Amino acid sequence: MYFDRTNLSNDQLISLYKQLLYPRLIEEKMLLLLRQGRIGKWFSGIGQEAISVGATAAMQPDEWILPLHRNIGVFTTRNMPLSRLFMQIQGHKEGYSKGRERSFHFGSREHFISGMISHLGPQLSIADGVALAYKLKKEDKSTLVFTGEGGTSEGEFHEALNVASVWDLPVIFLIENNGYGLSTPVKEQYRCEKLSDRAKGYGMEGVTIDGNNLLEVYHTIQRLREYAIREQRPALVECMTFRMRGHEEASGTKYIPKELFEEWAEKDPVKNYEEFLLYLNIFSRESLSGIHESFKIKIEEELKPGLHAPAIVPDTNEELTDVYALSLDHRSQIIDHRSEKRFINAISDALRQAMHKHENLILMGQDIAEYGGAFKITEGFVNEFGKERVRNTPLCESAIIGSSMGLSLEGFKSVVEMQFADFVSCGFNQIINNLSKIHYRWGQNADVVIRMPTGGGVSAGPFHSQSNEAWFVHTPGLKVVYPAFPEDAKGLLLAAVEDPNPVLYFEHKVLYRSINGFVPDDYYTTEIGKANTVLSGDEVSIITYGMGVHWAMKYSQDHPDVSMDLLDLRTLLPLDYGAIYNTVKRTGKALILHEDTLIGGIGGEIAAWISEHCFELLDAPVMRCASLDTPVPFAKELEENFLANRRLEGIIGELINY
Repeated sequence: MYFDRTNLSNDQLISLYKQLLYPRLIEEKMLLLLRQGRIGKWFSGIGQEAISVGATAAMQPDEWILPLHRNIGVFTTRNMPLSRLFMQIQGHKEGYSKGRERSFHFGSREHFISGMISHLGPQLSIADGVALAYKLKKEDKSTLVFTGEGGTSEGEFHEALNVASVWDLPVIFLIENNGYGLSTPVKEQYRCEKLSDRAKGYGMEGVTIDGNNLLEVYHTIQRLREYAIREQRPALVECMTFRMRGHEEASGTKYIPKELFEEWAEKDPVKNYEEFLLYLNIFSRESLSGIHESFKIKIEEELKPGLHAPAIVPDTNEELTDVYALSLDHRSQIIDHRSEKRFINAISDALRQAMHKHENLILMGQDIAEYGGAFKITEGFVNEFGKERVRNTPLCESAIIGSSMGLSLEGFKSVVEMQFADFVSCGFNQIINNLSKIHYRWGQNADVVIRMPTGGGVSAGPFHSQSNEAWFVHTPGLKVVYPAFPEDAKGLLLAAVEDPNPVLYFEHKVLYRSINGFVPDDYYTTEIGKANTVLSGDEVSIITYGMGVHWAMKYSQDHPDVSMDLLDLRTLLPLDYGAIYNTVKRTGKALILHEDTLIGGIGGEIAAWISEHCFELLDAPVMRCASLDTPVPFAKELEENFLANRRLEGIIGELINY
């Protein structure tokens, strides 16, 4: 194996060697502890250390790296103490995730490392967002993100590369090609000759290198980093290597031909680099043994606290509190002047004022720049704020949502527009597994708002009319808001922008141009998590949100003899249980109304809560009114029959007369 030591002093060569050796010796110790039953699981990177170490050493300490689960060399090269890493591996509270994450599925702002999730592709998009942040701040920095050859089969790989290329982002995509997924060989993963050839399709530089050659990895990443910063372009590097152990130890290696182990044993990155340094007489075999021995002693000392640490004593309050980052304290605001505005104009005003107040706020979405968005909410914004902050996106919902999280790592806020709420299913994984969990996992907030034009009533059929808010209400870590009036639309959107947590902001398309109201002209926020009593009565409670509020108001106008207590939830996660309790207490009869389909809708959750906590207050069963359990039909007559409003009068009558 040829090593190119260009521009590297003897001290640098020795330093790189120590960085390479340390994770190897840690791995050997971990495998011993695994056999002894003192740790429960291990994903070995033996044979691949040169990639982790060489790539990390080539980056600057304050540049974000997004590694995988067998890249311990990234963590150790970033000088993360083994004692705390081992606490993390053991699931102790003193680790980096308070025992909430396994092995290396965690991050650390202090070390500029963002933790992976088990879905391998999504971190590639997060790297896009970090690189975009560097670009916006005009910093001479690049982002490095790891994936495996199996991960390149995921859609997110292609989305992330496409976005990086279209937006000219300084990000390095590194593929560790070790020949196998879990047990699936590369011949069953892809048909191209080299994965680096895929770079051509995205108009970026691609290169394949020997991933077991420490200096080749180091020099390549160093060169690509300089290129990415100088040219403001992404690059793809494929590092050829081999996994000398199983996917994880329990899976074994029986599926791998024996001759492959023999072939790659000769390419061992540690052994070959040692021989290179010995050949140069940089140190002797005796000093080499001394380095080994000193590291082994250090490892034993670092492991002691973790091996004898007490088990976690769960604190339920802390567990619940850590799901969300601390939000702003809601303060009463003086409203001096109001103007009559349509629902859609209130949303537009909120975005414009937020953009003026927060210079770190970025808007992203399909056709939102010159075109102004599908509903013209951002019309004129690009002229006012520029294309850097009002960004048209490719049709890559998942990659854009992932990028929003990457922006948050570097202190940016973002509002992402789904052209229709239905399309968010393409970015579901990023929301459910990345945005929602990141603060609970390692204390990193996700300062992201996703705008969701939602609902039926416009004859748009099954893919532009869904009410999918219940998908997200089930997910701790998200906040879900759904205004019914222009004043709330503006105040809740501004509150969402202020909130450091991920917020799903639903805006009903029918309300855009059909509802008017007086809206404060100045910047103000409406507290997330607080419901609003729209009508006060003592005969029946209607608990609803969004379009349901207007259906209920119409019923009340048509039936002045019914004393209705109408509660507009406004926020679906977290729910205002106090307001729900109070309305049930006033009337003793509760109907939950929503446009969403019945089964699995939020109405079931609210009904269950009322039955559990308000049973003694009830004079009738809790009832629900929802849309039919079918997809949303296109034809006007079918859609009208589908919507919950068709059944509202009958169900209210049944409840009142119970």
